[in-house]
Amino acid sequence: MLDQYDQKFKGLGKDSPFQDSPVLPNMLEGDKTIQFRCHRDIKCWNACCSNIDITLTPYDVLRLKNRLGISSGEFLKQYTFPFEMDKDGMPGVKFNPVEGGSACQFMVPEGCSVYEDRPNACRYYPVALLSLRNSDEFVDRTAYALVQEKHCLGHQENRFLTIDDYRAEQGVADYDEKSRGWRQLVLKRKSAGPGIGRPPAVSNQLFFMACYDLDRFRAFVISESFNNTYEIPVEQMAELVADDDKLLEFAFAFLRHVLFNEKSLVEKDGAYEARMERLKTKTEAIRQEYLANRDKIEDEKYCAPPGQPGDCGCGTND
Repeated sequence: MLDQYDQKFKGLGKDSPFQDSPVLPNMLEGDKTIQFRCHRDIKCWNACCSNIDITLTPYDVLRLKNRLGISSGEFLKQYTFPFEMDKDGMPGVKFNPVEGGSACQFMVPEGCSVYEDRPNACRYYPVALLSLRNSDEFVDRTAYALVQEKHCLGHQENRFLTIDDYRAEQGVADYDEKSRGWRQLVLKRKSAGPGIGRPPAVSNQLFFMACYDLDRFRAFVISESFNNTYEIPVEQMAELVADDDKLLEFAFAFLRHVLFNEKSLVEKDGAYEARMERLKTKTEAIRQEYLANRDKIEDEKYCAPPGQPGDCGCGTND
């Protein structure tokens, strides 16, 4: 996903610093005809899977962890690594390649071993999905770009189709719909304007859990503290427990509520006051602990550690 793509690449010429990029600097509509075909007999078969840099969406993680029959936490640990999507530490996850190499862990000689549940980025290739939203807009817009890497011979195949037809063929519609809430959150954070310092660590931790570690988020949702705070109808709670798709949709609503104050959830009467009281109690406990140990803390602050021989004469008898 490339946000603000039109601003970044508009009007680039031969002197552009992006001229070596495989992403052509043109926004395309869905009715644009492209030339492309990938098949097992092509000479570059598996080349794109041999050197990966794939950012996973929350729905990618959901599909793959369910296909493998493992928890979201196990999948994240074994198949991904975390990274920061922006300077404020917005959490993302990428596919972890094979140990000591750059190939996808799911690549086999026949192709992709999880093909039916392959990530959205793999489905789209060689098309790039662009999610765009200007600062004065409230709805994100979708456009596309074409990726032409030198190793890919699919662009030389005698096959022509529109981007919309290619998207339908690759089954991306469901992936796009299930990931739209996440893309909106990402765009909203990126277009929020400059802030003062990084967001609190707990904000990024909530973002990571709700988006990617879905089984852990489910445990959070059914916890006593969560249900003492939010009004969740019994029928909806049953869906959240049983249906990963519903839970992921709820996760995006929860993040809009806690990160952007959009009131996507209904809080119970007195929940805010109780939360503020707990925060006040915790703050007071920290203050009292500091006061009780103030002398020790101040002494440790200004007391240098024992010197070592050679440290500007410290630790010597001279």
